[in-house]
Amino acid sequence: MDFNPRMSMARTSQQPSQQKRTKEDESDAFMTLPDKEIAGCISDIGIAFTLEDLRKPNPQQTQRIFEWFAELLTNTTREVVSPAMRAAAEDMYGDDADRIFSADTRELMGFYITMRRLLLECGIKDFTFSDLYRPTHPRLVKIFSYIINFIRFRESQTSVIDEHYNSSERTKNMIEELYHENQEKEERLQEMQQNRKNVEQAIKDKERRNQELKTRLLELKKAQERVTEKLEHVRGEQSRFKAMLEEKTMNVMNVRQEADKLWPYTEQSPAALEQSLRDLSSSLSADRSEIDRLDRRARALQTSCDTFTLLISDLGSLSRLLNDLQTELQKEEEEARGAAKNREALTEASNSVREVERQERILRKQLEQWQSRTEKLRRDAENKANNARLKMEGLRSVHRELTVERRERGEEVEKRRIRIEQVEKKMADLKENIENEVQSAREEYMKMESHIRLYITEMEQSI
Repeated sequence: MDFNPRMSMARTSQQPSQQKRTKEDESDAFMTLPDKEIAGCISDIGIAFTLEDLRKPNPQQTQRIFEWFAELLTNTTREVVSPAMRAAAEDMYGDDADRIFSADTRELMGFYITMRRLLLECGIKDFTFSDLYRPTHPRLVKIFSYIINFIRFRESQTSVIDEHYNSSERTKNMIEELYHENQEKEERLQEMQQNRKNVEQAIKDKERRNQELKTRLLELKKAQERVTEKLEHVRGEQSRFKAMLEEKTMNVMNVRQEADKLWPYTEQSPAALEQSLRDLSSSLSADRSEIDRLDRRARALQTSCDTFTLLISDLGSLSRLLNDLQTELQKEEEEARGAAKNREALTEASNSVREVERQERILRKQLEQWQSRTEKLRRDAENKANNARLKMEGLRSVHRELTVERRERGEEVEKRRIRIEQVEKKMADLKENIENEVQSAREEYMKMESHIRLYITEMEQSI
């Protein structure tokens, strides 16, 4: 037939498009939302978004929508990401960080990592930079559908999520409080240990100094005893010499009195007087020599007295020094009593440290209990998640069956549509042929009519 080539062309043009439509992933088809619903959900959050924006995406608008989703789901903004990324760049490149990496580049990298982590939780495992800079309609439909489904699931499970989140926050806050309290107790313990070492060192220094002062005091006491004995001996000698000097003086006075008494007898017998004069001269010479000797002895005694005076002043200074030493010893004893009080305080501090360690062990036990409870809650959450996953698998199996049924019905509808198109094309070809035949018949009729009219005219003319 003449129509077969045209029918074959229509069939070959429909087959590739049919194969492209049927080659869709089942999970994506299950999670994918209609374009109108996606645009409506994004518009509901306060961002002007239309179907045209979804079908012809704009990178700036797409990035703004992603930033809003990141702020909504993870509380992450540019102000949160910027300090951490700046610190990382400065850690890597130092002062050249701003020259190598601009602020926009750092914030974009941090935003990309945050969005990638978020989309991994939502189920998108192939998120790339091209989705930010060159977004396409199929990719945006897929990503937005997964995010919207995740938000809906999160809103449906808000009570469970809030319960686990509040429990984890309470546990986290308790752990932080216990950690800070432990740090404060450790710092206090270190400070007390340092004070204890300082006090022990000061006590050792005081004891060493006290021992040295005691030794010095004993030496000074012995020296004082020796000087006192020597002073007593010198004082006894001085008293004895004074008594001897007084006795000699009395003797001289008595001799003079006797000489005065004997003076009248000098006029009697010159020989006797001469003899008595010689005797008196010899006795006078003896007395003078004795007086000289006594004067020398008195001068020696005066020198000894001066020496003793100096010794007395030295002894006075030594006694003052001994009094000062006694005062120092009293101060040392007071410091020793203070050190004993410090030891008692240190003992009390050690007891308080042991009490703190005991409390720390109790708090660690409580922390372990909270951790076990948290682990139990996590296991319960995992069990619930597994149950939800099993339900999701059941729903996916139902969805696969429905998808297979829909695909079969679609194939049947497509076959019928192809048949209808083929019949319509046949009818169109037949209509075209009939119209052509009618046109040719009309032309033949017109020709025949003209021939007949011409023949009738010629007949009339001949008649």
